[in-house]
Amino acid sequence: MKIFGAGMAELNNGRSVQAADIGLGMRTRVSKPSRLNDDPKTVLDGPVDPKDLTATALCEGIFHRHASSIRIKKTHIAVPNLEQILLAALELGSRKGFHSMTTRDLAEKCGLSMGALYSYVGSKETFLRMILGAVADAVEQAIAPFEGAERSDARARLRGLIRRHIFVTEAMQRWFYFVFIEVKSFDKEARDLAIAKELRTEQLIADAIRAGMDQGLYSGGDPQILAGLVKPLLQDWYLKRWKFRKRGISPAQYVEIVTGFVERSLEYQPTRRATPRATAVRKSRTANR
Repeated sequence: MKIFGAGMAELNNGRSVQAADIGLGMRTRVSKPSRLNDDPKTVLDGPVDPKDLTATALCEGIFHRHASSIRIKKTHIAVPNLEQILLAALELGSRKGFHSMTTRDLAEKCGLSMGALYSYVGSKETFLRMILGAVADAVEQAIAPFEGAERSDARARLRGLIRRHIFVTEAMQRWFYFVFIEVKSFDKEARDLAIAKELRTEQLIADAIRAGMDQGLYSGGDPQILAGLVKPLLQDWYLKRWKFRKRGISPAQYVEIVTGFVERSLEYQPTRRATPRATAVRKSRTANR
């Protein structure tokens, strides 16, 4: 039988997707001080280290976020099993596809009975919400926050965004891959949120490029269009990971490759500084496009 009626490719559990349910919420092990924040309104003093984005940390956040629909209430029991289920589902989903994986496939893969499986995952919609929520957390807590000089230095900001995006998606490759590939399976509200997170990272890049133009570091052009050209370079890392692995390219090497390519494309000028008139002219041209 297909998992949860229509079948699944990663995980499930719950009711119809609500935007509030997909909201941010990751926690790490209680034995370790956590930089992960479960309050999306709180401003972090810097990005979360990608090394903290472990499967255990993500599943602890998912467990707390979905505690009302998960029947097992003891954290030390629920989190390891939830982690086992999610990782098994992500693996099976990548091999068989969302609509081909069955409940039995997943139960056998994670070593749980089908009854135990349903104690954690009750519907396809909740599984999608769990995965999407983890990716949304990563964007807001590990990619978006500025580091030190990035608030005033546009070049440092753009370089930092590129670096964080690649390292975060390296740490969560299957999670980001799943959201990108299976977005068509989401209901409209969840699909809209997935698209909003896609545009969110693109806007961060556009803002950094625009700030660099204002500082006279980059040549003219439409920052929004340029950011749209940069984003696929970053997505390539988690969508075609096999290609870079085959070529022996590490995450750090890819960061340097993309950063160098982007700066050459933007005609980075380290000694050039913007004059008030040049900045005004550029803004006027951009506004008239």
